[in-house]
Amino acid sequence: MEQNLTDRAFWKSFWESRKNLILYLKPDYVFGDILAGLIKEKGIKNAIELGGFPGYYSVYLKKYQHLSTTLFDYYIHEGLIKELLAKNGLKDGDINIIESDLFNYTPEEKYDMVLSFGLIEHFSDTASIIKTHLQFLKPGGTLFITLPNFTGVNGWVQRNFDKENYDKHYIDCMNPAFLADTCKQLGLKEVESYYHGKFTVWLENKSEQSAIAKSIVKAIWVAGKVFTKIIPIESKALSPYIVLKATL
Repeated sequence: MEQNLTDRAFWKSFWESRKNLILYLKPDYVFGDILAGLIKEKGIKNAIELGGFPGYYSVYLKKYQHLSTTLFDYYIHEGLIKELLAKNGLKDGDINIIESDLFNYTPEEKYDMVLSFGLIEHFSDTASIIKTHLQFLKPGGTLFITLPNFTGVNGWVQRNFDKENYDKHYIDCMNPAFLADTCKQLGLKEVESYYHGKFTVWLENKSEQSAIAKSIVKAIWVAGKVFTKIIPIESKALSPYIVLKATL
């Protein structure tokens, strides 16, 4: 049985504490180039984003890829979604909303693409949480999952400066080979899993940090940016994300 490392109270507090949530999403939004390629290659027409509140990718895919998109999450604040839609030139109702518990929900529809961004690492049973994605996916459909990489420099920052947040993540799943093997065991095909992105570090609780802590993290950020400008590699130590792609 999967262990959920967070609960509804955690997410309510998390989102209510966040500032600058209402973003204008640009065409080059993170992972946008990968998604555009998949959508073109697979002829994708609709998609569901799991655990994606406030729905950045649901909005992005609607706005720039013209997909029919659905946002599914355990916690939904409709006022914030309306603001996000308006900010991006969309209207209320342009994306579908489902507020429910992922583990106690029977899908009424299957989708060409099922996506999640920063969801699976909050559960200790990786196979189980990935399996829940598959119940929404059409045969031949595309699974697209991303998660943070806390096994390198960014993980050191999280562990030392935001242990509470670090402990909400199942670090053992942050391994591309492990993720690929898990998907293959679930019967998925065309599995790809890899480190992604140029170096960065971040803190969820940045406003609560001391001036010294902020200075240390900023120094790490600058040093990493300089290094990766000289040697632009994606790696376990430096990349901020892991990407997982597969076909049902």
